[in-house]
Amino acid sequence: MQQYEEIAAHLRSAIRDGNLQPGDPLPSESELCRQFDSARGTVRQAMSLLRTEGMISSGQGRRSRVLKAVPTQSFDNVFSFSQWCHNSGITPGQQTQWVTKRPADSHLAAELEIPDRSPVVSVLRLRLMDGVPALVERLNYPLWTGQHVLTFDTDSGSIYQHFVDSGVDIATATRTIDAVAADAEDAALLGVAEGTPLLRVRRRAFTTEGQPIESSDDRYLHNLASFTINTTRNSPSGLSMITG
Repeated sequence: MQQYEEIAAHLRSAIRDGNLQPGDPLPSESELCRQFDSARGTVRQAMSLLRTEGMISSGQGRRSRVLKAVPTQSFDNVFSFSQWCHNSGITPGQQTQWVTKRPADSHLAAELEIPDRSPVVSVLRLRLMDGVPALVERLNYPLWTGQHVLTFDTDSGSIYQHFVDSGVDIATATRTIDAVAADAEDAALLGVAEGTPLLRVRRRAFTTEGQPIESSDDRYLHNLASFTINTTRNSPSGLSMITG
C-alpha cells in the first residue's frame, strides 16, 4: 500500500467508525504531514482520493469537511443481485422461465459487438426477495461466455458467481437506468397490472480488454429498489445524465 492510500484508509476508517462525523473538519494538511511523516503532495493525493469517493468536501481554500455519504458498494455487490441481497439481509431467489441458444438480432449483435445472427445464450428469470417477486432479468451472452450458463442450473443461484468460479474475465460494467411500463410478460411474472412503472437497469459487462461479455435488461418493481449516488463539486462522478 502506498503512503497516500494509507493516509486515505486511516481517514476513511475514522469516518466510518464515527470518530469523524458529517460536518466535522478533517485534520489540516500540516497535521497529517506530521502524523504520517509525509510530504504535502502525498496528503493532497489522499484527500483527492476521498473526494473522488464522495466522502469529503472539496475544501477550496478551507479545510475539507466530512460529507454525509452513502456507503460505497463493491463491484460484486453492484453486479450480483444475489450478493446485494445477502449483504442487505435478504434471501435471494430465482425462477428460471427459459434458457436458450439463439441467433442474435441486429440490436443484440451490436450490443455484444458480434456479427448479426451469431449464436448467443439468453436467459429469462424472475428474481425473488425473501420469496417475493422483485424483478425480471433478461440476460444475453455471446456463446463463448454463455456456454458456462448452458451447463449451470440457473435456479441454483448466482450466474455472476458461476462466471467468477469458471474464470470468466469480468472487469467493468456500465449501467443505464430509466423507467418503463410493465408489458404483459413483466406484469404476469411480477403479479402486477400492465403499465405498472418499473425501474429498468440495462447493463453491459466487459473483459479487461474491453470485449463485451453480457448485455442485460433488469426490470425492478419500483418500490423495492432505488439508486443513490454522492457527487462533489469539482470531483468526477460515475453518474452521467443523458437525453432519452
